[in-house]
Amino acid sequence: MTNFNELLAEQMKDDEFRREYEALEPEFTIMQAMIDARNSSGLTQKQLSDRSGIAQGDISKLENGNANPSIRTLQRLANAMGKKLRIEFL
Repeated sequence: MTNFNELLAEQMKDDEFRREYEALEPEFTIMQAMIDARNSSGLTQKQLSDRSGIAQGDISKLENGNANPSIRTLQRLANAMGKKLRIEFL
């Protein structure tokens, strides 16, 4: 049985696939950072929704990559989690 990492490694050999995958990296990074921040704050999506005023369904969409957050939305979420938002160009 092949696990995800083995399958991904195989598909990354295809140049077109690799380019598309790498193009999505910033979105994946933001999604994971949001999930990690919420989890480290000990909050459920519902609790974060109550604190931020952002609908729980919208938080779910952001965490699943089905919506693109504005900087204002990210700031509201950060404030609700007692965190600071920092965006960097590397």
